[in-house]
Amino acid sequence: MDSLELARKIAELLEDKKAEDILVLDLRPEQVIADFFVIATGNSDRQLKALADWVKTELKQKDSVAPHSVEGGSAESGWVLMDYSVVMVHLFLEERRQYFDLEGLWRSESKVVLSIK
Repeated sequence: MDSLELARKIAELLEDKKAEDILVLDLRPEQVIADFFVIATGNSDRQLKALADWVKTELKQKDSVAPHSVEGGSAESGWVLMDYSVVMVHLFLEERRQYFDLEGLWRSESKVVLSIK
């Protein structure tokens, strides 16, 4: 599976579990951090954990793909980061997403591939 397919699959999995405002940013070819960012919003810390667990479980079982690491997810953080090497998944509570504004930060370096409201 190439990086675009992986990013789209992650976005679909997040949509299945009712994540909101899902965005896939294409960072190629300029950035070395990852090919794509998948950014989504959850309504609670519990939903963020459920979204991360769902993506991790489904990709592992159906595609034998596992994240290199998963960071965050504590009640205070409001942000879960999943590192799939070529795809970075950012799951936020709304206020944390607005605060960090990754879309704005990467606006000049990326293009939107997929947006699901």
